[in-house]
Amino acid sequence: MADAVHVIAAGAALPPGGVAAVGNKAWNLARMAAAGLPVPPAFVLPTSWCRDRRAGRIDDAALAAALADGIAALERATGLVFGSPRRPLLVSVRSGAAVSMPGMMETVLDVGMNAAVAEGMTRLTGNPRLAWDCYRRFVAGYAEVVEGLPAAGFDDQLSAALIAAEAENERELDHRALRALTHAMLERRAGSRGAFPEDARAQLRHAVAAVFRSWDAPKAATYRRLHGIDDEAGTAVTVQAMVFGNAGGASGAGVAFSRNPATGLRELYLDFAWGGQGEDVVAGRRAVAGTERLNRRLPGVVAQLETTARTLETLFGDAQDFEFTLQEGVLWLLQTRRAKRTPWAALRIAVDLVEEGLIGPADALRLVDGIETQAVLRTRFVQAGPVLARAQVASLGVASGAIALDAATAGRMAAEGPVILVRHDIATEDIAGLASATGVLTATGGRTSHAAVVARQLGKVCLVGCADLTIDLGARTCRIGERSFAEGDTIALDGEAGTVHAGQPDVLAERPIRELTALASYRRLLDTA
Repeated sequence: MADAVHVIAAGAALPPGGVAAVGNKAWNLARMAAAGLPVPPAFVLPTSWCRDRRAGRIDDAALAAALADGIAALERATGLVFGSPRRPLLVSVRSGAAVSMPGMMETVLDVGMNAAVAEGMTRLTGNPRLAWDCYRRFVAGYAEVVEGLPAAGFDDQLSAALIAAEAENERELDHRALRALTHAMLERRAGSRGAFPEDARAQLRHAVAAVFRSWDAPKAATYRRLHGIDDEAGTAVTVQAMVFGNAGGASGAGVAFSRNPATGLRELYLDFAWGGQGEDVVAGRRAVAGTERLNRRLPGVVAQLETTARTLETLFGDAQDFEFTLQEGVLWLLQTRRAKRTPWAALRIAVDLVEEGLIGPADALRLVDGIETQAVLRTRFVQAGPVLARAQVASLGVASGAIALDAATAGRMAAEGPVILVRHDIATEDIAGLASATGVLTATGGRTSHAAVVARQLGKVCLVGCADLTIDLGARTCRIGERSFAEGDTIALDGEAGTVHAGQPDVLAERPIRELTALASYRRLLDTA
């Protein structure tokens, strides 16, 4: 029999069995809640549930009973009622293996929504736009993740709604437009799946089952193979009370690194989507703002995030990548994990943490374990030629190679030489192409999207959010600034300056002398202790 669900809330005990039992996400949430940080209440189905379901040892009745226990705990903690139109509780359903696998498994947000709940949420909050935005997000997310319907059809409906409303983005759609969009999405889905499930508990069961299934998705299996993760470990599932970055005003969703994961500098490295929910940032499909813009509008929030970053580093003894939501100016933390970083950044972070007194020399050596430290280099171009376009730097270094316009082509072309994967946005489904490419260039997305995180971890030069990049997949060409390129033409990415160039410039390399010297001294110290 699988382990019991465990509740995560202020004052709750840490889950028994540690990170292997409840997964990285839930374990870190529990530690943050125990430390008094603002974490929405949650409960977790441990990794044993995934293993037992794959083996056929747990049926739907057992899952329903466990979920009922967990939901009752969330209702007590929030004062809201799941499935009720009077004081509705909505939840997110998220994966979380013992080893973090960013973007490789599925998430379903706003579970518990239906037409009656949308009306009740409007009465409760006085915010019809919030209610209908959550409903349309849930319909599209549920259809894609749980039922396997293509996302493109729902994206097309959103695009049509923006055109009809003469709106630049979804934040400009009012509640009437969002209600009409939701009904259109329900009709699209009904054409292939029938009536939408109205019962909140049935929605939850199906969402949890879909997240468990995503452990076996091809992209997740590829990620485990690349990183040596056991296929039998399984994922936990965390069910958490929703907080709403789409509530309007001083609301939004963000991802922040406590240190720059490309350089290792001690600075807040942040992407923020005004009026968004968490998936808007990490999916890499939306334009995002950085620290400077957030600081102009909400300087107090940036100061709070700086304090949070330092608190998390003290708690976990390492640089952190944390997801947060602002709901009408109130900060909530949705997860934290060890920040994926370039090898260059890894060395600097390890040494700086020792000098700041947060960890000892033995811990610093552990943080760089597995890195061939003497081979770590930071490269730059000697003379790169004219700048074609600029973009945000998600991963340091320089790279040049032949343009490939999709992941499969990148894999084929890599056998002939270096490849630059050029895409409108990068999805985590593109992981095989990411692994085979030397560099990545995207037209949209942010530095903290799941795909950018994976590219950085794989040591790929990565530039994102290149506004001057357009791609014509039909013609297999792209335009970068004022120049057109065919697939197979050579371009160069400067991950130091955030620029794109034609051709293949010469390269110079720099070694991290300060950090190598410090790490050598740590080893001598421990050898003589």
